[in-house]
Amino acid sequence: MKIPDRRIELFTGAESERRFGGPATGDEKTMLVAMLDAQRATLKLKCSGLEAELASRSVPPSSLSLLGLVRHLADVERRWFRSVLAGHDVELRFSSVEAPEGDFEGSGPEPEIAAESWAAWEAEVALAESFVTEAPHLDVEGHDAWRGTVSLRWVLIHMIEEYARHNGHADLIRERIDGAVGV
Repeated sequence: MKIPDRRIELFTGAESERRFGGPATGDEKTMLVAMLDAQRATLKLKCSGLEAELASRSVPPSSLSLLGLVRHLADVERRWFRSVLAGHDVELRFSSVEAPEGDFEGSGPEPEIAAESWAAWEAEVALAESFVTEAPHLDVEGHDAWRGTVSLRWVLIHMIEEYARHNGHADLIRERIDGAVGV
């Protein structure tokens, strides 16, 4: 069956196609990890080819930007995998009680802010990937002040949802920046 041609085909090619090349059958852990990997790759793709524009805001008065999403998702990865599941006593990198919107409001156009943000995101993703790889099963648990006891399974599902929602934001922001659209 051929899918009809659509306007939304800018992000095509090998990199785009690899995002959703994971298994459609198999064990639960493999499938969840593949879907989360695809969502992470989608965020990177939506931000590709941009520099100062990464900090461009969606629409006033919102502080939402692509770089803010990278910083926010670095903090989300850090919270769920490093703090809750791995039990490390760490603070979030970009937001705090004093600056709850620091992930978005601190995302400026300076190259060093973008570099720091991407490095933080990549470090948190690497820790998460390592944790998941080493986990003996999806029922590994951690404690969160908001949700109580959570399993690795719940965190993976939540992370897929978190990325998918924010990748929708990234679609609209990217289109506003340079007209680029795509799945």
